[in-house]
Amino acid sequence: MWNEDDGGPRQATVHRIGEPLDTLSVEDLTERVSALRAEIARLEAARDVKKVALAQAGSIFRL
Repeated sequence: MWNEDDGGPRQATVHRIGEPLDTLSVEDLTERVSALRAEIARLEAARDVKKVALAQAGSIFRL
C-alpha cells in the first residue's frame, strides 16, 4: 500500500464498527472486507477450539 501523496507506504487503518464509509475508496473498502473476513475466520477458529476444550472438560467433569 503506497500513499500517493508522498510516495511512501500508506498506514494500514483499523476498521471501526459504525464508522462512515463514504470517504473510503473502493480499494480501501476491499482491503477492509478482506481484513474483516480474516478476523472472522480467526474468531471462529478460536471459538471452535474452546468448544472442543469445553466438550472434553464436560466429559471428564460431567458438566
